[in-house]
Amino acid sequence: MTISSSESSVDSKSCLSKLSPLQAVLFDVDGTLCDTDPLHYYAFREMLQEINFNGGVPITEEFFIENIAGKHNEKIAPFLFPDDVQRGLKFLDDKEAMFRRLASQQITPINGLYKLKKWIEDRGFKRAAVTNAPRPNAELMISALGLSDFFEAVIVGDECEQAKPHPEPYLKALDVLKVSKDHTVIFEDSFSGITAGVAAGMPVVGLSTRNPENLLMEAKPTLLIKDYEDPKLWAALEELDKKGGVETATN
Repeated sequence: MTISSSESSVDSKSCLSKLSPLQAVLFDVDGTLCDTDPLHYYAFREMLQEINFNGGVPITEEFFIENIAGKHNEKIAPFLFPDDVQRGLKFLDDKEAMFRRLASQQITPINGLYKLKKWIEDRGFKRAAVTNAPRPNAELMISALGLSDFFEAVIVGDECEQAKPHPEPYLKALDVLKVSKDHTVIFEDSFSGITAGVAAGMPVVGLSTRNPENLLMEAKPTLLIKDYEDPKLWAALEELDKKGGVETATN
């Protein structure tokens, strides 16, 4: 069952109950822990304009969402630089450095993140971050948010055979945490990430942080929310608690 953010919380209550007892929670990083897409978009727009990409016409936010957001750099490089992929990879290294400079001063958590963090910690669930971001980016964001001690593992697409939208990073997280896909939930904000989670056989809660709701729904999330304060999320988590997910998850 897939519930959009426009549907009632009554309909969404039972959408995660099959996970009981919940064992683990997996989070994407960019756009899921913090709203970083505007920083990525700014860095791409400015740096591509500097090298006269698209005749010097700045890329639009729509172009960024459709072709760049949520994708791994090894996919972005040949798209932006089809005639010189190595140049593309070097450009992306420089872009990531610019992003880190911006992010070090401008990281803010998604609304309600720390409320969900406490809910997870109070119940002793295992947790990992699973991201296509380069490890320096991921670790910077996680540290800036004060979550370095929260995550037991950080799984990076670069360090897997295949990055998202392939399911491997999420399957690797299950292996590292030693938990079952039948008792694990994923939080994601991109089409690519939701696709990866669904392919890995887990329910995915999608966040419509920046990406269009209709695009995210095409990837078939179990639940789509605005942020971590969304009543639909808490209705579903309350129902999960009632199913016994709290008492047995830490056994």
